Amino acid sequence: MLALFYFFVAVAFAIGIWQVNRLLTYRVIFKEIKDGNKIITFQNDNNPIATEKDNDIQGKFFMIFLVGFYLLMGYCLIFLHDIMLPDAASIEGENYDNLYTITFVLIGIVQFLTQALLYFFAYKYRGIKGRKATFFADSHKLELIWTTIPTVVLAVLILYGLSIWNDVTDLEGDEAILVEVYAKQFSWEARYAGRDNELGRGNVRNIEGANTMGIDMTDENAADDIPVRELHLPVGKKVVFKFRSQDVLHSAYMPHFRAQMNCVPGMVTEFGFTPKYTTEEMRQQEDVILKVASVNEARVANGEEPYEFDYLLLCNKICGPSHYNMQMKIIVESEKDYLTWLNQQKTAKELF
Repeated sequence: MLALFYFFVAVAFAIGIWQVNRLLTYRVIFKEIKDGNKIITFQNDNNPIATEKDNDIQGKFFMIFLVGFYLLMGYCLIFLHDIMLPDAASIEGENYDNLYTITFVLIGIVQFLTQALLYFFAYKYRGIKGRKATFFADSHKLELIWTTIPTVVLAVLILYGLSIWNDVTDLEGDEAILVEVYAKQFSWEARYAGRDNELGRGNVRNIEGANTMGIDMTDENAADDIPVRELHLPVGKKVVFKFRSQDVLHSAYMPHFRAQMNCVPGMVTEFGFTPKYTTEEMRQQEDVILKVASVNEARVANGEEPYEFDYLLLCNKICGPSHYNMQMKIIVESEKDYLTWLNQQKTAKELF
C-alpha cells in the first residue's frame, strides 16, 4: 500500500511538472509602441495560445479528475478506516467524537458539492468559439445566502465545541481523583494527591537527588503525595490532571480518552475526564482486537514481539531528538484494584 502511495505521488509530481511546462509555452509576449496617444500592441506569433480543441480536452480532463478524486476518496473512507481510533474510552470523549462526526459529515457534504460544481463548471463553460460569458457586478441575494448559512453553521459548531470544552475543564467536585503529570525531556512522571486530596507545591528549584519532580517538602500538603512512574485510574471515577513541564513545551496526549493539554514551563495547565472502560474491557472490543491482530501480523513477520493493547500517555509536541520516547503506560482498572495498587505505593515523605 505504501509503494502504491509513493507511485501516485510520483505520477502527480510528474504531471504537475508537465503541466507547468505547458503553461509556460502559452506566455504571450507583447511589444508596445507608443504612437502619440495610442498604444499599439503586437502579439509574438512564436508563442502558441490555447485553441478550442485544447479547451475541450482540458475540460474533459477536469471531469476525469473529478471521478478519480471521488473514487480515491471513497476508497480511503471504506478501506482505510482501520487507522482510526476505537470508541472513546472516556465519558467526555463521547461528546468529542460526536462533534468530530458532525463536523466531518458537514465538511464532507460541502466538499462533495463544491468540488463537483467546480469541476463541472470548468467542463461546461470551457472556451468555445463564439460563446460569451454573462457578467453581473453583484447579487445581494447570493451574498446574503453564502454569508448567512456558513455563519449560522459555524456558530452552532463553535457553541457545541465550547460546551464540550467546558465539560473537560469542569474540575469541580471533591470526589475527583487529583493527579499531577510532570513532563521533561524525554519522560513522564506523576504523583497522586494523598489522603488530604491536595497536591503540595512543586518547583524545578526543588529538584535534588530522588526528588526529580521538584516537590516542595516544606509544604505540609506534599508529605502524603504519592510519586509514581505508571498511571493507574479507576473506571467510572472522575480524574483531574494538572500538568507541569521542567524544560520545554510538551503536550500530554491521551488519544483513547480524547484528551490533550499543553505542558507549559512555569505554569500549571489542567483537564479532567472519567474513564469508561478498563484496560481489559478495551482489549476485548472487536475493533481493538482487529487492529491489534493487524499490527501483530506485521510485527511477527519482522521478528518482533507481539503487541498487546495498552492505554498510553504520549507527548504530542516535538520537544527534541528523543521526543518519540515520551510514553507512559496507563492502566484503567476497577476501583478496588486501583486502591490496592495505590496503597502499595510509597509517599513522598517516605521516599525523600
